[in-house]
Amino acid sequence: MILGAPASGYGPLAGENASRDAALDWLYGRDEDLARRGVRKGGAGSADPAKGQGGSGDSVLTTVDWLEGITKLFPKETVDRLTRDAVDRYQIHDIVTDPKVLERVEPSPVLLKAVLRTKHLMDPKVLELARKLVAAVIEELMRKLATEVRTAFSGARLRRPSQVRLARNFDVKRTLRGNLGHYQPQERKLYIEDAHFFTRSRRHVDNWQVILLVDQSGSMLSSVIHSAVTAACLWGLPGVRTHLVAFDTAVVDLTSDVTDPVELLMKVQLGGGTDISGAIRYASELVANPRRTIVVLISDLYEGGSEAGLLRGARSLIEQGCRFLALCALDEEAAPAFDRTMAERLAALGAYVGAMTPGELAAFVAEAVNS
Repeated sequence: MILGAPASGYGPLAGENASRDAALDWLYGRDEDLARRGVRKGGAGSADPAKGQGGSGDSVLTTVDWLEGITKLFPKETVDRLTRDAVDRYQIHDIVTDPKVLERVEPSPVLLKAVLRTKHLMDPKVLELARKLVAAVIEELMRKLATEVRTAFSGARLRRPSQVRLARNFDVKRTLRGNLGHYQPQERKLYIEDAHFFTRSRRHVDNWQVILLVDQSGSMLSSVIHSAVTAACLWGLPGVRTHLVAFDTAVVDLTSDVTDPVELLMKVQLGGGTDISGAIRYASELVANPRRTIVVLISDLYEGGSEAGLLRGARSLIEQGCRFLALCALDEEAAPAFDRTMAERLAALGAYVGAMTPGELAAFVAEAVNS
């Protein structure tokens, strides 16, 4: 859809097309780059998208009016994109600080991030509404990751022959192999005389520690969210003891809140400096058995403290036998921006350096535990 003066040669828009144009203009019309290119300047002074009125005069249109309008005018995918741009691109914070808006808005990961960035601006009533939004998004993330974790850890079971004949434990390969002599080529059928079944017995595993060190800097927000969800899903798994530690220039052990990721995220303080070496020192104090420990540093690796201390601490953990992961992103996209020089130096020490989705991290932990 063409916005602004360039579209005037095609005649005025009418009906829902005019309403959609007004809704888009209210948001994207505030873009300075569009103004420089001759596209009309919109924003708070634009028309009401629900009424389809054009013009650039004063208007009482509010964010809640705009939000109500776009939910009627556009499909859900477009509404999600418009809301994301409103929050991320134009910093329209009243989407998550105005109670009237929060009561209407559809929970999404984008709005979860916005809540975490702006929760310090909220009064208690708004904060309670925001908490419900956070809970809804986290519930969906937990549901998805829990399935991936169960799949990853299903390899922790041994399959032994069993006399208990349960359909879910039917051993297809052994049954086919054991009855090949009963194949009738003329009928092209295999007759089964001896069916085989297996039993699922849990493999004995030594206790492992998984220590998640999460950088709280603003650029790592998505990873902070997914770290909380990952820790909650790993918590209580047989043979796994999980720790979650957040850091900036200070270190905060959040392990006691791991079972309640909503409460945990509402406690996170984003921003500030970054002292990775201090977090690694704290992790080294938690290690009980280095050869049964996975230390996961989740950070963009831009060290504000001692780079020498960071490398010294990582080398010590690796030499003791810990599996050391430096993940520059832990989220669904796994597309990080990070300090490549520091990443190369850590890799040279024997650290795994890269990015993972939460499901991939769960699979990594499961492989280690079951090895």
